[in-house]
Amino acid sequence: MTNSIAEVKENDVLFLIGTNTAENHPVIWYQMVRALRKGAKLIVADPRETIPARRADMFLQLRPGTNIALINGIIHVIISEGLYDAAYVEANTTGFVELSRAVAAYTPDYVSQITSVPAELIVSAARTYAAGERAGVYYAMGITQHSTGVDTVQALSNLALIMGNIGKEFSGLNPLRGQSNVQGACDMGALPNVFPGYQSVDNPEIIEKFERAWGVKLSSQRGVRATEVGEAVGKGDIRALYIMGENIMVSDPDVAHVEKALKSLDFLVVQDIFLTETAALADVVLPAACFAEKDGTFTNTERRVQRLVKAVDAPGQARADWEIISELIRRLGHDAPYSGPEDIMREIAALTPQYGGIAYPRISRVGLQWPCPDEDHPGTRYLHSKGIARGKGLVMPVQHAEAQELTDADYPLILTTGRIIYHYHTRSMTGRVEGLHELAPQSFVEISPATAEQFSVEDGETVSVSSRRGTIETTARVTPRIKDGVVFIPFHFAQGNANVLTNVALDPVAQIPELKVAAVRICPATAK
Repeated sequence: MTNSIAEVKENDVLFLIGTNTAENHPVIWYQMVRALRKGAKLIVADPRETIPARRADMFLQLRPGTNIALINGIIHVIISEGLYDAAYVEANTTGFVELSRAVAAYTPDYVSQITSVPAELIVSAARTYAAGERAGVYYAMGITQHSTGVDTVQALSNLALIMGNIGKEFSGLNPLRGQSNVQGACDMGALPNVFPGYQSVDNPEIIEKFERAWGVKLSSQRGVRATEVGEAVGKGDIRALYIMGENIMVSDPDVAHVEKALKSLDFLVVQDIFLTETAALADVVLPAACFAEKDGTFTNTERRVQRLVKAVDAPGQARADWEIISELIRRLGHDAPYSGPEDIMREIAALTPQYGGIAYPRISRVGLQWPCPDEDHPGTRYLHSKGIARGKGLVMPVQHAEAQELTDADYPLILTTGRIIYHYHTRSMTGRVEGLHELAPQSFVEISPATAEQFSVEDGETVSVSSRRGTIETTARVTPRIKDGVVFIPFHFAQGNANVLTNVALDPVAQIPELKVAAVRICPATAK
């Protein structure tokens, strides 16, 4: 997030796109509700009528895969009506003229044809966002898990920049991260092209710095992205995998392809707190301690590094992740001079500029937000307050492009996926909680009344859902929450797994799979 969770309640406009915040980030949703109680306006763009959508002043129920067209349409209205912050644009951005030309074609009527959002709602949303003195944009994987995910984020950046909402308190461009420490994992270099602190693996000076610190020679070759692993395994380029805290047999697209890849490996190691569907295929399982059984830190979605203090002992042979990895380093013949997580944090601070001032005594109670470059720095509540970090904000036009898989006579419906409030990710933890399992014990597919009638589907019956990659059986929920021609399946469940159906098409830049759009057909299970 460019801004902070505490700032959300002070927003006077909230634009939510691709996020069901009430169910996926309920703590942040509570802050949004506080803003609404003070009179803030809420704009929600989503294919489903979620809880935020029901609270919204403007609900833009768009067709999945048309986010860029909608955002460009909002920008078109703002520019054509002269509602943008001209002084900020002139002083702090480059590329505005090119953006103006690019969005000229995205009239409300044209965008309405693409998105199915009424033109008057597009105009109303644009005027409302532009009128906000404290307007925040919030998004999640509903816009990034597309073949155009990077371009969609760029479109949102364009929107925030032309309104002067970057480097400003109570506003900003705020991605809501999907897991508890995914921000921290990225910060620590759990990406194929960077060391900790997003320091490039192909920069000779950076390589030398880490070689001195770790006492080993390091490769300058960029690694393979997670979504490229399956193809690399198929080619024989990867023969062994070490999977830590990921249940890709449920969470990755085209699960049949994932299973084939894992079973073809020479060696698979899985480190996890439970024997997940992925761990069940492993040659070696390393039992890890859960969050309450170890010391360390989490870095959350607002860049806040928070202290994690062990509450109970881990059961059986389970060990903290840092202990397992340190022992592996030693057994591979290298030095791992760590007596505990605090030693590791000191090394992080020494090697990672954003974390330079973060130390255990400083985060023992509240935590600090990076960048925090030295011990005298108070942390950074919102980014770019002293000017855009790159000098001037890059306003870069992007164009709408259709999803990689479209509907046809054989697969006439659009499948989109997501989460529900009762379960977390692949249910490795929440599926073992009796009360949560009772509330949401199995997979389901949401389908609109008109679409259900069209395909002879009854509420509560078992249905067969098929894509070009596979078929599942699940339970139909007939509901007006979903658009006609669209169906929704939560991805949590191994039985009735939505990711048997999803597409492996990737964003060309970030290599994120297009989990939010796939073409499917549906029929009663008895009729398949």
